[in-house]
Amino acid sequence: MKTRSLALLSVLGLAVIVGGLLLPQWMSYLFTIAMGKGLVVLGLVLLMRAGLVSFGQGLYYCVGAYVAGMLTQFADVTDILVIMLASVAVSVAIAAIIGLLLCRYREIFFAMFSMAFSMILYGLLVRNQFLGSTDGFNVANPSLLGWTPGAEASSDLVLVVAVILVITLGTVAWRYLKSLSGYAGEAVRENEIRLEYLGGSVFRVVYVKYIIAAALAAIGGTITALVSGHVDPEMAYWTTSGEFVFIALMGGTAHVAAPLVAAVLFEALRTYAFAVAPYTWQMILGFALLAIIIFMPSGLWSLVERFQNKKAGKTS
Repeated sequence: MKTRSLALLSVLGLAVIVGGLLLPQWMSYLFTIAMGKGLVVLGLVLLMRAGLVSFGQGLYYCVGAYVAGMLTQFADVTDILVIMLASVAVSVAIAAIIGLLLCRYREIFFAMFSMAFSMILYGLLVRNQFLGSTDGFNVANPSLLGWTPGAEASSDLVLVVAVILVITLGTVAWRYLKSLSGYAGEAVRENEIRLEYLGGSVFRVVYVKYIIAAALAAIGGTITALVSGHVDPEMAYWTTSGEFVFIALMGGTAHVAAPLVAAVLFEALRTYAFAVAPYTWQMILGFALLAIIIFMPSGLWSLVERFQNKKAGKTS
């Protein structure tokens, strides 16, 4: 990964940590939620670079959150690292099974089938009284290696862990996209037949990306559950998955930092829109997305690319 890109992620992470310690609690909460959603969207971006749009990432987002909640409530496991590993393991296992079917489809079929599986989970959770049905249930405060912080400090703990994960996984994702496997995804988007003739396996490329996206979504769901202290079936509803697609379109797919920056901006915009127009805030978000699609079809990150190209032109 380029030194400048790594430095950008490190500075962004440090700024979020400092902000979480110095700014009001509600702002720290929004940052943490944005980091969790940003990781989900990062996985979605990996799929989009292969020409696939998933409207079912809410499935693994919800699975990660419910695994975290069930471990803290029913198994008395509160260590945040153990919870993260368990959430990823369960989500990857589910994705490995569903992916065998789903990764054979493309375009609208992939999008609709992914949404269908997510809605199946939603229906199961709504009818499950043991897990709180439509109300969901609360999640206990996390601990770290035996240290159990207070209520306010636990939010700071989740924030710090989230930022570290964002920087680490963002770096890994960047290296992956610059590897042969990462470029194979773009080959799938451009010409699957040519990739097969060159000896590559289209199914394997898509399958691996699908599993990676599921793992990232599970981590995002776990972060959201731990910082909010609550889970409910709405996390698997199709509107949640649509929200992730919204953020992906908002940021663009050109850089791993794009979905993370877009997630922060999305949370800020939604909070402001709800405060200004509590009954029509969705319309404000819709106009914002429409403006981005019309004037910046490649997403907000295209502004960074324009600045870089302009700067390179002046230097040359």
